[in-house]
Amino acid sequence: MSPIVLIVAGDPNQFTGGYIYDQRIADALKEAGHSIDIVGLAGRFPEADATAADAMADTLASLPDDVHVVIDGLALGTLGETVSAHRGGRRVTALVHHPLADEAGLDEASARHLYDSERHALAGVDHVIVTSAFTARRLRERYAVPATRLSIVEPGVAAPAQDIRPRSAPPRRLLCIATLIPRKGHADLVTALAELADTDWVCDCIGDTRRDPAHTEAIERAIAAAGLTGRIRLHGAQPPEALTRAYAEADLFVLPSHYEGYGMVVTEAVSHCLPVVTTTGGALADTLPAEAGLAVAPGEPSALAAALEQCLKEPAVYAGLVAGARRAAASLADWPRAGQLFAAALADNPEIHA
Repeated sequence: MSPIVLIVAGDPNQFTGGYIYDQRIADALKEAGHSIDIVGLAGRFPEADATAADAMADTLASLPDDVHVVIDGLALGTLGETVSAHRGGRRVTALVHHPLADEAGLDEASARHLYDSERHALAGVDHVIVTSAFTARRLRERYAVPATRLSIVEPGVAAPAQDIRPRSAPPRRLLCIATLIPRKGHADLVTALAELADTDWVCDCIGDTRRDPAHTEAIERAIAAAGLTGRIRLHGAQPPEALTRAYAEADLFVLPSHYEGYGMVVTEAVSHCLPVVTTTGGALADTLPAEAGLAVAPGEPSALAAALEQCLKEPAVYAGLVAGARRAAASLADWPRAGQLFAAALADNPEIHA
């Protein structure tokens, strides 16, 4: 296989699902003997500014002719013309975690611009890798990406299913890992937990609090207004080793997202034999094994509260989900397997087309 360069938006070492996926895939490819480098672009994304466009152009112009270029969708979305103008004869693959126009909180004009730009950009690459069957369907049906140019490579897991501490009812330590942006549903989580204030629980929320400072401040105000300061704790972004400890110490994982292109943290939670309460937003309807958790419609705090209440107050329900998570954990694929599938996709193996 040709050497690979993976181009991402900004610092490649960010602790969010998409960046962790990119880094894990790169590590798996390296371990399998492939040559791969990750390049982070300066500038603003996803609505790329002039600095970002120049960084993309300069990066592509500097690469050897035999490199296979993989561009994360966050960096590619509005820079399709720049990529087309500077790609040369290199093969280019897009890596799409979820379409940019599906981000929550966009006004109609911004969503339309992102949709038009990303559709144009995807039409100009050789191949597209997505991280879920849901996103593959989305790109086929709405973005006109042919199935013959699509491959699905779901995330792997890093944690083994063994050596997990016993978990028994009632669960007390709740864990949510998600960047504090509107799409992740923290406001719904605060509202839901306020309905359960008479129950003994604490909830640790890990995720970048600086991406949307105004939203973070709104969540902090909501926590205080609900009288839950000290019970819902915002920890900011954490490195992988801290996440591993958090999964191990938690009793119940919660992800109230309105939409996910995959929902890698749900799979990570299950890999730690941790039961999950989440939503059916986007790919989450497919990501969570049914035996390992409860899923409710996104954007409905009362439904989220009811699911949490089942786990907190019905020992048989919680015990069943713990057992289901343990069974599901045993069947999860690891990152080396994901790396093998990614390499096959780059080689355009028709057996893994979506």
